[in-house]
Amino acid sequence: MVTDTKPRPKRSSPLLPGVARQRRRRTVNGAPVPNVAVRGVKGILLFLCCAVVLLPFVAVVSTSLADQEQITAAGGYVLWPTNPSFDAYAAIFRGGVVTRATLVSIGITLVGSALSVAVVALLAYSLSRPGTWGHRPILIMVLLTMLFNAGMIPNYLLIKELGLIDSYWALILPGLTSAFQVIIMRAFFMEVPKEIVDAARIDGASELQILTRIMLPLSKAVIAVIGLFNAVAYWSAFFNAVLYINSTEKWPLQLVLRTYVVDNTQIGTDLPGEVVPPQQSLQMAILVVSLIPICMVYPFLQRHFAKGVVIGAVKG
Repeated sequence: MVTDTKPRPKRSSPLLPGVARQRRRRTVNGAPVPNVAVRGVKGILLFLCCAVVLLPFVAVVSTSLADQEQITAAGGYVLWPTNPSFDAYAAIFRGGVVTRATLVSIGITLVGSALSVAVVALLAYSLSRPGTWGHRPILIMVLLTMLFNAGMIPNYLLIKELGLIDSYWALILPGLTSAFQVIIMRAFFMEVPKEIVDAARIDGASELQILTRIMLPLSKAVIAVIGLFNAVAYWSAFFNAVLYINSTEKWPLQLVLRTYVVDNTQIGTDLPGEVVPPQQSLQMAILVVSLIPICMVYPFLQRHFAKGVVIGAVKG
């Protein structure tokens, strides 16, 4: 048996090497790759968008650190203070009003967010079990709240009849639950395989144990998103305080900020002989203080944000 040992000629590509290389560069994983000019334009647009978002924040922080001379020369807002000073922050915390309001806002945010997540989880889990009593009517009632709102006057009368006027609970209970959040968490609970729940029931687990030991550990992403939504809502809310809170000692930070910035109330120190920083620096300092907590919490929950938001968007 004779074997042909001659090397076989390589098949030439129908395209020229340069054209084939150009074809390979045009797509990555099947997606077309834009050329250098398109990528440059996108980079410029992205830079402009980032500048539009960041410049107001930089102006607020810089103005809070500037003195009256720089503020007057810049026409109100300073982008880069030459001699930064923390006198405005020292002044607002020395007076005690901002410190007390910050503690009030932190307490309301922590208690309100924890209670809200607990109530939403309990309601969503009960509505995700089709065999529960009153499942359909309660679900319809929850959905109707997304379409109809009682209004400000009935809400005020309800809070008054419950005896919650000038109480911290008047800032927590009205926003305790949200139909949108219930629907999102319900959709997540319904996506959990039924076999897991059935296995837990065979092992003798109660409904509360199934919720706390199976459902909630599997739903960390959606809990993080709902907790972040509620924390931002409680931290930023001021209108309920305007309606229901009469004592200035119970004002949250956002109401103090509104009084100082929107109403242009003069801020000063209680100590005689103190050099009071510029009014605009004091206002911007309070604004920075109100932004810091959310900016500190958001990076830790950001990785769950995208996953939690899209839960139930396709299947619900």
